[in-house]
Amino acid sequence: MSKEGRHIVCPHCTSTNRIPDGRDARKAKCGHCRQQLFNGHPTPVSARSFDTHIQRNDIPVVVDFWAAWCGPCKAMAPVFERAAAEFEPELRFLKVDTEAEAELSARYNIRSIPTLILFHRGNVVAQRPGAVGVEALRAWLRQHAPSAAPAAS
Repeated sequence: MSKEGRHIVCPHCTSTNRIPDGRDARKAKCGHCRQQLFNGHPTPVSARSFDTHIQRNDIPVVVDFWAAWCGPCKAMAPVFERAAAEFEPELRFLKVDTEAEAELSARYNIRSIPTLILFHRGNVVAQRPGAVGVEALRAWLRQHAPSAAPAAS
């Protein structure tokens, strides 16, 4: 976090916004497209928007690498959705369709899905393959992103 606030990438237009310290990020809107910066849902991303999110967000970014044909991915989807509702705006939640974005899967050596990767300022902080329940996901996030606490329990 910088002295002047946090830089947050808009999930709608990928513009980088600065949220001043002390301002409620849940109410913040993008200065470019005027949409909310946080909506409590994971954001599907392409390779281009993915790079912007993991490099320009000052908050940790959790990415779910998944595929539509994958049973465990389908089971994991509501767990990831619930975590997004609980942990935003302290974390950003993204979804990468490994079928549509094969280059990203290769870049991060995704060998099984679902796979979760936690990034902070462009660096991989932690990686976890396989579907997990909501309690296990909360514990994993608290362990690897300790400054991120759920907004609501």
